[in-house]
Parts: sequence; C-alpha cells; structure tokens
Amino acid sequence: MYFQIKTSAIFNCSLERAFQAPMLSDVSKVHTGYGLMPKITHVADDENWGQIGSTKKVYAANTFIQKGGFVSMDKVIERIENERWNIEVYDFQSWMLGYYKFSGEWKTKELESNKIRIDYKYQLHFKGILFYPLAWMFAHLFWKKYMKQVLENVRKLAYSNDPFMYK
Repeated sequence: MYFQIKTSAIFNCSLERAFQAPMLSDVSKVHTGYGLMPKITHVADDENWGQIGSTKKVYAANTFIQKGGFVSMDKVIERIENERWNIEVYDFQSWMLGYYKFSGEWKTKELESNKIRIDYKYQLHFKGILFYPLAWMFAHLFWKKYMKQVLENVRKLAYSNDPFMYK
C-alpha cells in the first residue's frame, strides 16, 4: 500500500534552474530538518549522481529519536531533461512506521519565460495494516508540511546563482 502526497508551486526562474535545483544541489541545503525529520548532513558514494540509475548514501544528524549517520539510499529512476525527475528513497536504517520506500517525482512545466510550474509528488510505500493509522497521519499531517519546506528550500537554490554540486 502507499499514500500519495502532492504539492505545487510557481518558480520565477529559468526552466533549467527549476529542473536542476532539487537533484543537483547540495542535499544538505534541501533537507534541512523538520520536526522528527533530521537534517541531512552529507552524502557518499555519489560519483555519478543525477544520471539514471545512479545512487547515493544519505547521512543525517542526530535527533532525539534516532542516532545520526547513514539513514537511507537515494536512486535516480528517471530523468527527462527540463521535464521530470523520478527518484526512490529506500534502505531506511531506522524503523519508519512500516514504510520501506518513498517514490518521488519533481515535474517542471514552463508556463512562460521565467515562470515555471512545479508539481512535486511522493508515494510513501508501507507494509502492515497494524500501523495504517500512524502511517496515514505521518503522510498527511507531517510529510506534506515537510514537502512544502523542501519546496521552499529548492526555490531558494533555484533563484540563487550558485553552481550546483552535480552536473
């Protein structure tokens, strides 16, 4: 089973910046922590990150509910230039209410010059009906707010002139 959470926004920047910012930026500037969600500190084994099939190990800071260190893997499933990214987050190193994988999609559509519609979607996959109420609450009450924070962090990166970490 899974829950699907969506949000959208308009970015006032180039299509290329809006497309590249979420995946090719330093992830510690994207995932800055929120409530129970720890801040991402760095990644490893990311030599080909951004290419289809590439993976990276994600590391997080300590929180009161989990120790820091290696927390999950990210994988690029699909990359259609200036249109869509599909990724998976998996191999969670701590218990996640029965969640075993997150599937993310970042879609960009140029409405006019420097006006880009972002459609940001996650499917949170879980096993075990016993935790359904907690998993539902996590997805609909917490994860949706977290996605909006991530969206705003990506907006800042897209609007900056800073080079991206990956090509």
